Amino acid sequence: MEKNRNYFVAIALSVLILVAWQFLYVNPKLEKDRAALEAQQAAQSQQTTTSGGTTTTATGTSGTLPGSTAATTTTETRETALAKSARIEIDTPSLSGSISLTGARFDDLKLKEFHETVDKTSPIITLLSPAETEHGYFAEIGYVGSEATGQVPGPQTVWTQDGTGKLTQTTPVKLTYTNDKNVTFTRTIAVDEHYMFTITDSIENRTDAAIALSPYGRSTRFFKPTDPSVYVLHEGFIGVLGDLGLHEVKYSETEEDTTVAPGKATGGWLGITDKYWATALVPPQATPYETRFSYFQDGRPRYQADYRQDDVTIAPGQSIEVKNLFFGGAKEVPIIDQYEASYSIPRFDLMIDWGWFWFFTKPMFQMMDFFFRYFGNFGIAILITTIVVKGLFFPLANKQYASMANMKKMQPKMEELKAKHGDDRMALQQAMMQLYKEEKINPLAGCWPILLQIPVFFALYKVIYVTIEMRHAPFFGWIQDLSAPDPTSLFNLFGLLPYDVPHFLLIGVWPIIMGITMFLQMRMNPTPPDPTQAMIFTWMPLIFTFMLATFPAGLVIYWAWNNLLSIIQQGIIMKRHGVKIELFDNLKGLFGKKAGSS
Repeated sequence: MEKNRNYFVAIALSVLILVAWQFLYVNPKLEKDRAALEAQQAAQSQQTTTSGGTTTTATGTSGTLPGSTAATTTTETRETALAKSARIEIDTPSLSGSISLTGARFDDLKLKEFHETVDKTSPIITLLSPAETEHGYFAEIGYVGSEATGQVPGPQTVWTQDGTGKLTQTTPVKLTYTNDKNVTFTRTIAVDEHYMFTITDSIENRTDAAIALSPYGRSTRFFKPTDPSVYVLHEGFIGVLGDLGLHEVKYSETEEDTTVAPGKATGGWLGITDKYWATALVPPQATPYETRFSYFQDGRPRYQADYRQDDVTIAPGQSIEVKNLFFGGAKEVPIIDQYEASYSIPRFDLMIDWGWFWFFTKPMFQMMDFFFRYFGNFGIAILITTIVVKGLFFPLANKQYASMANMKKMQPKMEELKAKHGDDRMALQQAMMQLYKEEKINPLAGCWPILLQIPVFFALYKVIYVTIEMRHAPFFGWIQDLSAPDPTSLFNLFGLLPYDVPHFLLIGVWPIIMGITMFLQMRMNPTPPDPTQAMIFTWMPLIFTFMLATFPAGLVIYWAWNNLLSIIQQGIIMKRHGVKIELFDNLKGLFGKKAGSS
């Protein structure tokens, strides 16, 4: 029993440490990070932009990329910035916006299917904006040339549209540019019904000599996410760079080192990822390219993911074709998987942060998504997924609950051993271990059902937190967003009293239900004779209620439902083994004792 007591003491101390860590370190750090971000953005908005300076490539020796910004003195409104250049309208089922003919730049993109809040009348999500705005964010494809090539397409190049009309999923647009050396660039831009643009350049060399030029691509933004980063989610630079594999680079890393240059790769992709949105550049998969993730402080600070391919040579009178892909949109799992397959993009699914245990997390999502498509409600999908997981673990859980039931049968013999050995703890432990061996009982059986929940709990937390399918997904009643905490609070009578409560006191209905089910599950077993164990059993449900109150509602609903299923399962197994269910006696004793003491 000494070891058992120490085990529960360790659990209690671990829980207390987690609570203290959350309230004394994590929460203040998040507030500090948020304040720092706001201060940085305010400072950036007062600075001027750069005036078209050059930036070195990843190698620093193979040339330069053209300056990424236009000359301005202050940041501008989005409407003013958009009006400065001729544009081609974008209109698809998923996207609206425009492409600037200056630079053929993707700097105006909105996501039609996603709103800023749960309210369907709130503005739709703006992903890309011109560089001159406070939240500038754009992508472009261009070239680095030489004196022999003349002026090649870059950020200041003014393209000419062939004909008129907007870019839709069925009508590509064609742009042309002929430079001072009589080299003609013809660019065809197509887009599918979702978020993938195909940029196909035909380059015709009409000069008398061979020319060499180097294609490049970049995704640049002038701000970081306003929400502080969370350790379970990567936001920042990302790429799967051929044989170099997955690279995830935080904004802070580039702020410290200025540039992170993974090296030369062949195949793959790179870009910038947020929690739910991303931009990604997919270079030609057969041509080597240098990659770089950078932070620039000249003028307005900005973050940039870029690549530069090796030089391509075009003989006199000949032409070549260069095809790039650009993804700008929501990280919807089926769409991302579809792009990986249809465009042969290596590990494009890693754009979604499934974590180290992706082999468990992603199947969990796929199961939930299957049930969602059948029932139309992710909350119901969570409930059914829980039943399936309980079924998969049933043989092991059944064995452990049976072992627990056998332990209850052995209570009289254990009491006899206690009376026999008295205060001789060593002899008592040895006798009890011999009894466990003879009766084939696992003394840690009660721990396994809880331990089994941990990987499932983490996988479900990851799914609910990182997948856009869970964003603004309603359940029933007051739960209109399964990815957000329960918005109600016990401390204003769940909204009946006309005042708001501090964030850490948002103890909603579902966290309370979860706490009650956890309390009942623990009362299925006899009250531990040791006072320390009894105290832990009494207070742990309350501690978990406060801890999980700030977690996504979908996760709390899962935990409460899982507890209820465990109570039913344990009760059936105990009854099958002829063991008394202690729940009602424990409750009667607990509340009867309180009533008697009053």
